This record gives sequence, C-alpha cells and structure tokens, in this order.
Amino acid sequence: MPRNDTQDRTGPSNPDKVLYPQDSFRKQDVFDYYRAVSGQLIAHARDKPVTLRRFPDGIGAEGFFQKEASRHFPERIPRASVPQRGEGSPVHHVLIDDEETLLYLADQACLELHIALSTVEDLERPVLAVLDLDPPEDVGIATLRDVVRTMCERFADEGFVPHLQTTGGKGFHIAAPLSGDRAFDEVRSQVRELAERAAREDPQRLTTEQRKNKRGDRIFLDTNRNAYGQTMIAPYSLRARPGAPAATPLDLDELGRANPRSYGLSNMARRLAQKSDPWHDLH
Repeated sequence: MPRNDTQDRTGPSNPDKVLYPQDSFRKQDVFDYYRAVSGQLIAHARDKPVTLRRFPDGIGAEGFFQKEASRHFPERIPRASVPQRGEGSPVHHVLIDDEETLLYLADQACLELHIALSTVEDLERPVLAVLDLDPPEDVGIATLRDVVRTMCERFADEGFVPHLQTTGGKGFHIAAPLSGDRAFDEVRSQVRELAERAAREDPQRLTTEQRKNKRGDRIFLDTNRNAYGQTMIAPYSLRARPGAPAATPLDLDELGRANPRSYGLSNMARRLAQKSDPWHDLH
C-alpha cells in the first residue's frame, strides 16, 4: 500500500539506513540534500522524462536503472507516456515537477536522476544540446580544464551559448539551450561534426572513437546523448559514488578552481546559499 502523502514532506522511511557506506551518509542525509536543492533541480527537470537510478541497499550493493514508474508509486506522482522507437509499448516515466515528487523519489533511494533532453511537449525535438567530456583516469585536471575551455569556445563559435557543469563523475558536460525547432538527428549531426573537427585538430588529446580500447589516453568527446530516449545527469543530482558528489552547474570562470567532483552532499547547500544557479537562464 502507498504510504500517506504527509510522510514524504516530514521525512523518509528508515532514515538511518546508510546509503553511502564509506561516508556514513544515511537516507535522511540524501532526503535533506534533495530538499535543499529542490528549487534548482526541479527547474531543470520539469517536463522532462526522468530515468531513475536506485540503490535500495546503498552504493555498496548493486543498484539498478528504472524507466517505468513502479506500480506502487502513488497516483499523485506525475508520469509521462513516452513512445518507444520501433516496437514496444510506451514507457511511463516519472516527471519531477514538484518537491513532493522529488522527496518521494529520495525516499525510494533514487540517488541519481537522469533527464531527457526534450520535454513532453515535443519529445522529438530537444531543448538542450550536450557534449560529454569523458577523460580516462590518468588525464590531469589541468589538461581536462584546458580542453573544456577550448570546447566551450568551439560551442560559442558554432553559435551555441555554452553552459558548463561538473558531472560528479570523471568529467564535465557542456550544454547549450535550443529553441526546440530541430529534430534530434539534426542537432546530433551538428554537435558530432563540431566534436570530430576538434578531434582532428587535436588528435593527441581528443577522440570521438566509440570503442574504449581505441581511445588510448585521450579525452572522449561523447555526442551520443543527443538522441531520442537518451538522457543526461540532471543538474544537482547526486551520483552513486563515494563522497556523494553531485552534478553541478558552474560559471565558466569557476572552471580554474573546479574538478568533476568539487560539490556534492556535504557542501552544496553552502554553495547555493552563496551563489545563484549558473544555469538559471536554461529554464
């Protein structure tokens, strides 16, 4: 049976359950984090189908991705019916349009929230273009920052308005707002051409090679997220990694002090108390 509606607002079930064992972060800590960032996160996630990554037993155990909203989710949790390419029934994705939904998902141990690049108003036409800069483990932060700066300049030269975020993982995302009047294939082609040109001109540091065993020690410029049904990590979403880092929008002039895991559960509230959302113009 679904829990009553007030429980999500007052606190999670089993609040002392440890979800980040290396850091002793509990479900209550995750719940409080998502309550603290709810305004900013919801502004970016609203109307975009969400894929959940859940860890009921914490990140020390195996988690799972979830697209279809669970049958036990209360009826008040908004859903969007998303047609599948080819055969198959539509998938009913959760929409995070309000704090009550976000906190309910936190109580369900949804640590990571991945959003579509298009909205329910027109699923075929993206409102964001995204480039994922994915470095191998041994790439130094100075090199990574230099490449990020260069790719932001290339975005601007292409007519995009680049917006930067840490991924909370290994790299950075560069995103740009779109007017929503072009299909995914056209947008992906433009971003892919931009990335391939950069890799041709800097082949020692950059690659668009899909196969990992052919990338060597180069930074992978991943354009694959610019496709129907694909997702990116939502701004301000936690990651299921030690330290509980979070995807964090940055001003471009912050790059010289930032790394992919600079912010997260332990320091995001302090950041937001001192700084407005650098991506405020993307929603």
